Amino acid sequence: MEDLGHPVSYLVAQRGIPVFDSEGEKLGRVVEVRAAPEANLFDGIVFDTGGIGGRRFVDAPEVGAIYERGVVLKIDAAEAAELPKPR
Repeated sequence: MEDLGHPVSYLVAQRGIPVFDSEGEKLGRVVEVRAAPEANLFDGIVFDTGGIGGRRFVDAPEVGAIYERGVVLKIDAAEAAELPKPR
């Protein structure tokens, strides 16, 4: 996995940064960070797989870490393939 930089808050996560599974496999890119900042509540991340899978939503508990240049999930690629499409 490439150097992802320093850990950052969901409040500053950038659209377009890569999303990796727990094994370091690139799954896609961040489309949207869903949150309610006024309540300090991180809901999850919508990412685009760039392929047939399209966009997926990963709930906050499955997000392992957010860095300057990437997001690492707590789940593997097989589990990520089963994530729901965003609503």
